[in-house]
Amino acid sequence: MPEEDIPKNVPSIISLSTVTNNLLSAFHSIKQKPPTDEFTKLSVSQTVSFLALVYEKVRNAIEYREDHLIRRAAIERILKRRLSLNSEAKGEAENILRELMWARYFPNGSLGAQDIQEIQHILDRYINIRKQLLTGRIYKTKAFLADFLLQLVTAEIEEHLSPAISQQEADFGYYIFQTLKDKVKIEDVQTEQKDTYLFIAIEKAYRKSDQAYQRYHLFRLFYKPFACYTNEEISTLIPKLSDIFHKIDSLISNPTVEKLVRFTRKQLPPFLIIFSLFRENKEKIDEILLNKSELWTYVEKIAREKYALVRSRLNILAFRSLVYIFITKMIFALILEVPVSQYLYNEVNYWAIGINSLAPPLFMLLIILSVSVPGEDNTKRLFLRIVDIIDKDSTFEKSIAFITKKVKNRRPVLAFGFTFLYVSTFIVTLYLIHLGLKMMNFNILSEALFIFFISVVAFFAYRIKQLANMYRLTEKGSFFSPIFDFFFMPILSMGKLFSEGVSKINFFIVIFDFIIEAPFKLIIEVIEEWISFVRLKKEDII
Repeated sequence: MPEEDIPKNVPSIISLSTVTNNLLSAFHSIKQKPPTDEFTKLSVSQTVSFLALVYEKVRNAIEYREDHLIRRAAIERILKRRLSLNSEAKGEAENILRELMWARYFPNGSLGAQDIQEIQHILDRYINIRKQLLTGRIYKTKAFLADFLLQLVTAEIEEHLSPAISQQEADFGYYIFQTLKDKVKIEDVQTEQKDTYLFIAIEKAYRKSDQAYQRYHLFRLFYKPFACYTNEEISTLIPKLSDIFHKIDSLISNPTVEKLVRFTRKQLPPFLIIFSLFRENKEKIDEILLNKSELWTYVEKIAREKYALVRSRLNILAFRSLVYIFITKMIFALILEVPVSQYLYNEVNYWAIGINSLAPPLFMLLIILSVSVPGEDNTKRLFLRIVDIIDKDSTFEKSIAFITKKVKNRRPVLAFGFTFLYVSTFIVTLYLIHLGLKMMNFNILSEALFIFFISVVAFFAYRIKQLANMYRLTEKGSFFSPIFDFFFMPILSMGKLFSEGVSKINFFIVIFDFIIEAPFKLIIEVIEEWISFVRLKKEDII
């Protein structure tokens, strides 16, 4: 790397901060899960595994989750189904581990007798707690506690089976926390409370934890995993669990947390590059961090790779969204738009159906094509920020972000004026869409479907577009951005409302989880038993 490309004002040898040295020590001390011995390892049929893998790919496609959240969700589905047939969970650990290997959530042969014993212990502890905790509760309370407890135990199982990755991500999250905790102050909030809010914000912004992992990691911040408690300790803990669970949820949903999430998200780009340095250069990471020239070489290389990856992911996500929206639109047209239009209006406007089918995907495509990824200037700013973070003489902490708990009071006249203007914009936007569609002879049903799909597509596209800012230190804007955002906000707001509503009534999930999965997995289990039987008979003959 030419010397002139390296940002100036950085010492040749970097003195690392205490927090960075602590991260290095923790990173090097992480132990991989010991391999399973050949005599007790579990193995599954490759034929069965292929069938289960195909099923899981289809099942996961209809319910979007971040990749790192899919495995815990699968454990939850498996455990729910198994408990519906065996409420005591006796002997279910092996069945759960086999199902996870069927779907290749873990490599074939990577789990064994020791894992079965440890997971069965967690299940037994869970069943014991559930019995004592739920007895005598009203339905609503029982449902809340049962759901919370199930999420805790499935998260515990998942992290128990992949301890190295779990510990690494926890260490990275703690490094962000240690770096930022003195950089933010919250109005009328004590340090301990602020630290808890910041911990949750990092869970949401950096680790992208879903509700289950937010609950589990916050529980683990103050308490041990259930498997580590003695029977006497569990008996003492159970009467407190209901209050603990409600307290955890109240902390997670606190409005101050969302403000900290926005603050944390803006700080993330340099941390993401630092953590990629750790993952990709485990043996050399100490040497890289100490040397200015080496650090710049690796930061510049990783940044370029990440920008290319973001562009690739944008294209993949856009394609998946286009296919999903197009198929969903076809289903709507076949089961709703065509028959209802025929019934109400005695005619079907195929012109409207065609526009409704093509306009949303084209709209998505236009938005995605307008997205740009960061460039070299951003990389140089990232490098300087990284040095600020890791250097013991850093000036990074001198800038304090002050977060107010209360929304800033505006003058009543201005508040009324802004609200009136926003509502007016909302109405005008819808009215202009209505006029445009009316000119093309759309009926009310076709208009409603057009607005529904355009708003949902706009929301999806906006979410996907945020991916481009993942490694950008300052969001790119233009002179017209505020004006465009103001008129675009009504569409985005409706899209968010519609997408959240649809996600709660996703009938594909109901079909898969309650109609297809149980018999399908039973058939797979029978096939595997049959293959094992044939193999044993073959060994007897030989």
